[in-house]
Amino acid sequence: MQSLIRTFAPVAMTAALAVLAVPTAHAVPLLDTFGGPIGYGANVLPANDDSSSDPIDLTAAFPGGLTFFGGPYSQVWVNNNGNITFNDRLFTYTPNAFPVADQPMIAPYWGDVDTRGGGAPDNNGVFWHLQPGMMVVTWHNVGVYSQNDSVKMDFQLILRNALDCRAGDFDVEFRYNRCEWEAGRASGDSNNSGICDPDETTCVPAQAGFDAGNSVDFVAIPGSLTAAIRDVCTTSNVGMPGIWQFSVRGGMVDCPGTGTPCDTGEVGACGLGVTQCVGRDTVCSPIGTASGERCDGIDNDCDGTVDNGELCSAPEVCIRGACVPPCFEGGCGAGEECNGDGICVETACLDVTCPAGERCSGGTCVGACDGVSCPVGRQCVAGQCIDLCNVLTCEMGEVCVDGACVPQCPCRACGADEICGADGSCTPVGCDITICDPGFYCREGTCYDACEGAVCPAGQICTAGECVDGTAPTPDAGVSPGTDAGSVTPGTDAGTVAPGTDAGGMMGGMDAGGRTPPGSSSPGCACRVEPGQGLPAYGLLLAPLALFFWRRRR
Repeated sequence: MQSLIRTFAPVAMTAALAVLAVPTAHAVPLLDTFGGPIGYGANVLPANDDSSSDPIDLTAAFPGGLTFFGGPYSQVWVNNNGNITFNDRLFTYTPNAFPVADQPMIAPYWGDVDTRGGGAPDNNGVFWHLQPGMMVVTWHNVGVYSQNDSVKMDFQLILRNALDCRAGDFDVEFRYNRCEWEAGRASGDSNNSGICDPDETTCVPAQAGFDAGNSVDFVAIPGSLTAAIRDVCTTSNVGMPGIWQFSVRGGMVDCPGTGTPCDTGEVGACGLGVTQCVGRDTVCSPIGTASGERCDGIDNDCDGTVDNGELCSAPEVCIRGACVPPCFEGGCGAGEECNGDGICVETACLDVTCPAGERCSGGTCVGACDGVSCPVGRQCVAGQCIDLCNVLTCEMGEVCVDGACVPQCPCRACGADEICGADGSCTPVGCDITICDPGFYCREGTCYDACEGAVCPAGQICTAGECVDGTAPTPDAGVSPGTDAGSVTPGTDAGTVAPGTDAGGMMGGMDAGGRTPPGSSSPGCACRVEPGQGLPAYGLLLAPLALFFWRRRR
């Protein structure tokens, strides 16, 4: 099978060559509530250079063991050189580039730790502690080979049971408090300073991350094997400097950084995407799809041109994402002025130029999804209400809910009024035995119209749970207020009313400036949306935030 390396974010090559000043500021505090001489636990390695613990029984903390690219493993070794291993102890002091054969490991900082500098217990201690559901390993103020105690590393590895998940699933956290050295003398640090000389090509800095031990799968934190590895004290994958968090599900490290906006490389609305796990690789899954062009400032049909074609009812024309009248026969309306092109525009928007995908309203650029509340189960993307769960690919052990991939229950706790369904989704109590008609959804065992409360994008109405192109009826369309168009008053042309549309509904479907939708003489449907059903609009110029190197066999 073919292997590939996927780079999510480039690590600046210059960082690997620069001599960085030794950080003096501490990052995050280490957890220290586990007893022992200074709170990191009662178990400690004797002062040494390249030693390891005896095998440690994990069952006191994780009765079923831990599943990590195999297993489940019921024992682990704590190694002096900044890692734990699952197959055997590891004495290697210079990190081998991941992947490494036959040695599954988790390495918060694999480098040449030397604890012979003394000062215990406040310095040069490697501690570990186990309690139900947790293992904590701490390398506290450790020096570097050879007995260089002038620079310190202070870091911690925390393994936590993934509550209510499959047996063997767990979460991992790396915490970094001091980051002052990157390599030992035997790893090429010719100056014995803990810092590689940029002219010394044989110096090998530390490495951090995960290795499956199968020569294929691994995750390496950015900066690994370069001088930038010391930046782990000030960087993060969760927005908290010095903290790196991961989940291990089904024995594999979950893709980090998923669910962020990305660019598929297509044009217009088709360029919108979101990062997702597919086969343990992170890919940009498209969420914007081609649709009929509308006057909304978006290239809806993905042909490379915005707002092209006859999109408005004569005599109006589409300008800046809105249908506006030309200046004739009485001039412009209140709050409008005639611009140099002979078009009536809002006075506040005369000198406003908005970026692609936005339009001006009240002098402010607003997004295509501003003011839109999609029907229940739909999310607004690029001015369209779509079901993201139809376009996203969720990882094994996940289920799509409201346009996002989330862990299946019981890995994800259901609410007090929900039950865990056979498909891993949380279902409201009573809805497991209730089947609703298309366009309806279930809550507390009762079916409700998904269009109730929906405010569709301009030029669309809500019918059968979807926002579709069309206009709502005028108040004098012959339908009694509150009457469903499916039962029209005799003598009324039912074709003027969209099926399932409440003629007595609130005015909706207008753009943010209060204009009538393109081709419409009346406002559209306006409604209420269930809490948690909305999704913020993604901008059209998006770049994915990515952090990790992956190697994966396809």
